[in-house]
Amino acid sequence: MERDVQFIGQSMAFLDAVERASLAAPVRRPVLVIGERGTGKELIAQRLHRLSPRWGEPLVTLNCAALPETLIEAELFGHEAGAFTGATRARAGRFEEADRGTLFLDELGNLSMAAQERLLRAIEYGEVVRIGSSRPVTVDVRIVAATNADLPRMAEEGTFRADLLDRLSFEVITLPPLRAREGDVHELADYYGRRMASELEWGGWPGFSEAALAVLAAHDWPGNVRELRNVVERAVYRWGRDDAPIGEIIFDPFENPWRADDEQPAKASSPSAGGQRAMTREVGNVSREIPQDLKAAVEAFERSLLLDALDRHRWNQRRAAAATGLTYDQLRHCIKKHGLHETVAGANSKQG
Repeated sequence: MERDVQFIGQSMAFLDAVERASLAAPVRRPVLVIGERGTGKELIAQRLHRLSPRWGEPLVTLNCAALPETLIEAELFGHEAGAFTGATRARAGRFEEADRGTLFLDELGNLSMAAQERLLRAIEYGEVVRIGSSRPVTVDVRIVAATNADLPRMAEEGTFRADLLDRLSFEVITLPPLRAREGDVHELADYYGRRMASELEWGGWPGFSEAALAVLAAHDWPGNVRELRNVVERAVYRWGRDDAPIGEIIFDPFENPWRADDEQPAKASSPSAGGQRAMTREVGNVSREIPQDLKAAVEAFERSLLLDALDRHRWNQRRAAAATGLTYDQLRHCIKKHGLHETVAGANSKQG
């Protein structure tokens, strides 16, 4: 596979999704890929195509959110000359272009009801009719569709055809967000960091400092892998040296130190996300004024956050984990790392 089509990760949630795509690839049925932005839906579509018997035929992509509603049908099904204003010559649609191959429909939830009806007919009968024509064209196309919308809810509300959803959902692959992929943040950061260092022709790869890795692990990654890639590549580029571990992470390139406080972007409403971002800013400030022992400062700060979260939730570890944006296992690891077992045990005995 090409470099940009590689799957990086070792978490079970991620590997399960990739395995389901591999199993579904040889089957000629439609596949629906569900996931937040930046989780790799297009990569899954490429995998489905390349591991299928259609791998030597076209993989055609259409982003349904990138075109106005009036042009979606013309793009999908094609048009004859004079079919509408501006149609000076006949043009094949994406279905005809993808004949014998795969058609990937991204942002499927943006399709109009009229386009959904024509799409259903194309899937049902294997025929499309260009706009302005009455002659059907037979096509052999496998459909892979992707969205981050709640299609079952849209079907209940009448904004998405239930019969089309039935036809498309032979297999549904749900991609986990990065925050649910335990252990993958560091692996992805190392991969994209090394790649950026190679692009910049560095003599070696210094890696990230422990403080930087802690900041990366604490972030909630609303933009998922795409956001992580941008953050890591920007960090490597701005660091500009290969003789010391990268020690500064900037999540928001639009942050303006000269902007008035009341003009700063609104903080996240989620308590866990807000807590993580606050820690990121605090550690970011520390990196600008490096103490004599940076590692000890970071560990002390992390320990104080854990103690505060545990205390606020009366030493209920599952609630404290949720409040800090950690999994239960991650919290247990931190408790062990900072030697808090005796403190936890004492608190539990008092509650008992």
